[in-house]
Amino acid sequence: MADEWKRPDAPPPPLFLGKKERDLVKQVNDELIEKVIGQQILYYPIDLQATNFHDLYGEAIEKTYLPPVRVYALVEFTDYVTDYMEGFGVDKSWEIMVHFHRRRLTEDQNLEVREGDFVLYGDFYYEIIKLSEPRKLFGQVDHSFEISATCKRSRKGLFDAT
Repeated sequence: MADEWKRPDAPPPPLFLGKKERDLVKQVNDELIEKVIGQQILYYPIDLQATNFHDLYGEAIEKTYLPPVRVYALVEFTDYVTDYMEGFGVDKSWEIMVHFHRRRLTEDQNLEVREGDFVLYGDFYYEIIKLSEPRKLFGQVDHSFEISATCKRSRKGLFDAT
C-alpha cells in the first residue's frame, strides 16, 4: 500500500499562535487603543542609576524619576475606599486600574512597568502598587499581552514631577 499514512517527524505548530497571528493581534490592539479609544497617561519611571538604594533592603528614601513617557492605555476607575482612622477622622483613597499593552511597551517604547512608578491621569498622580498579567493570548501560558497595574492616588506633596 503506497498511500499508507505516515507519522510526521515533528508535531504541527499550535493553531492560531504563530508569529503572524501574534503580530496581527498587536496591530489591532495598537490601533484600537491609540486611534479609537485614545486614553493616554504620562508614565514616570524610577531612574535606577540615579536613585540611591539601600544596600541591604533595596529601598530608597528619595527617588529620582526619569522624564515622563506618553503611553496609550485603557484606564478603568475603581470604587474609592473610605477608612475611618481612630482620632483622625475619615480617609478616602481612589484607585484606578491601568491596562497596558505588553508588546507596545516593551518592543516599541522600551519601557518596563514597575511597582513604585507613578502615572499622571487627568490632574492627579497615581502610584503603581500592584502588577498582574491577567490575559493570555489565545489561552497560551507563554504569551501574555496585557499588564494590569493597580494605581493608588498619591497625596499632595508625595510626588513632585517638576
